[in-house]
Amino acid sequence: MHDKLAIDPSWTLFLDRDGTINRRLIDDYVKNIEEFDFLPNALEGIFELSPLFDTVVIVTNQQCIGREIITHEELAVVHNHMMDGIKAAHGRIDQIYYCPELAVFDPICRKPNPGMGIQAKEEFPNIDFEKSIMVGDTLSDMQFGQRLGMTTVLVLDGTNANIEADIKVSDLKNLASYLI
Repeated sequence: MHDKLAIDPSWTLFLDRDGTINRRLIDDYVKNIEEFDFLPNALEGIFELSPLFDTVVIVTNQQCIGREIITHEELAVVHNHMMDGIKAAHGRIDQIYYCPELAVFDPICRKPNPGMGIQAKEEFPNIDFEKSIMVGDTLSDMQFGQRLGMTTVLVLDGTNANIEADIKVSDLKNLASYLI
């Protein structure tokens, strides 16, 4: 951990989805709401983090669409289910960005490339990447944040402690406690 991060309400929070908000399925994709499980403390963490930030967005790679495992419509059902859970817990997500493209083509939208961040800034011009936090559980999440000049936060899962990040936390509630 470095010195306490001095954030104010003009900051933006970027959240990864799988492994940060919901349980990551190893070698698989969340294909329906039955497979979508919120991680412990994720809903409470989002509730506590929401008022600290001007904008809260999710950025998620979803190549399961490019692989024709699920459709855009099926992903929308999963995301609506997630948003219902977050709203019920009085949390807030302003927008969800996802990249459906295959990793093999290295599309601009796929983390660690900056495309979803650029897309977010187009929709929310107030976003300042130097006053943004990227929270995720993978190297590509941290590289996405670093490439855009964000503060990076790694959610530890027992296997990823060797990934470099500005801050490391056990879950989103732990991050909220750290920032408050």
